[in-house]
Amino acid sequence: MDKRMKNLGAVFLWVLAGVSAVWQSETGFAQEPAGVALSQIRLRDVFIFPEAATRTYYLVTSVQRPPHSGTGVSVFTSKDLELWHGPFSVFDLRSDDWANGKIWAPEMHFYNGKYYLFTTFNASNAAASIKRGTVILAANSPMGPFREFNNRSHTPTNELALDGTFWVEDGVPYMVYCHEWVQIKDGTINMLRLKPDLSDADGPPKVLFKGSDAPWTGRRETYVTDGPYLYQSKSGELMMIWSSFIGRNYATGVAVSASGRLEGPWVQQRQPLFDKDGGHGMIFRKFDGTLMLLLHQPNQAPNERARLFELEDTGDSLHIKSSAQTK
Repeated sequence: MDKRMKNLGAVFLWVLAGVSAVWQSETGFAQEPAGVALSQIRLRDVFIFPEAATRTYYLVTSVQRPPHSGTGVSVFTSKDLELWHGPFSVFDLRSDDWANGKIWAPEMHFYNGKYYLFTTFNASNAAASIKRGTVILAANSPMGPFREFNNRSHTPTNELALDGTFWVEDGVPYMVYCHEWVQIKDGTINMLRLKPDLSDADGPPKVLFKGSDAPWTGRRETYVTDGPYLYQSKSGELMMIWSSFIGRNYATGVAVSASGRLEGPWVQQRQPLFDKDGGHGMIFRKFDGTLMLLLHQPNQAPNERARLFELEDTGDSLHIKSSAQTK
């Protein structure tokens, strides 16, 4: 190899290093070209969006990107749920945003030709009128960039609200979210009608149930409500999984709407779906049709990891069949 070829090789390595440095400076993470297993990534309140058109799974997670003080949302992508590539930044807070704290629990949904992120924003600014609320962001691609509709939350500004999820009933879009226990002690799960383009709320919220309604939460002074997610069973039952605590263990339970409609009334199943210190779950189908449950376990920092389980739909309930966690 002559001297010119050696010099070209050195230039190529220098450019590659520069690209890697830019990637890390923008995301706070090093890209994993060969892919990484879920067990190698710290993930909390994680969500997987399966896009059938490209047969791609998008894992959505909040992330803090140093040296910037703001937070954002990133995605990892996978074709097989085994190896994940990324993270790829899809949203960052603006410097003039009402929120200046961490972003929690982003979910991705597709509706009427657009992609939406349902995210929880937090503010530590004493002058902020909203301290915690769910915000919906919109984009034309699952890779973003996602944009806010308004510089405020979709949930009522007098509530500490979090963990919004999406449901459509009779062609009408709704957000289902949690009114947090730190404000009202017995946390609730509420429904909120949305405008057709999801740009804002379209009316006041309605309480669906309280954390203390579930037998498995036991007797306590305060009741957490976290991570609601809606699912319609093979028999047409409308179900909701949501999380709270059994003693000190994080757990996930199942509620069923007696009317089959979002407004309920909601009947809590006596036994939790998962009680081994894991929760904030969601349900999706693999491209082969397998029904899956995703949650994080354990609940203690910094050991949280995404856990996948195969789920059985019996028509009137849900049961975990087996763990599908990759090594």
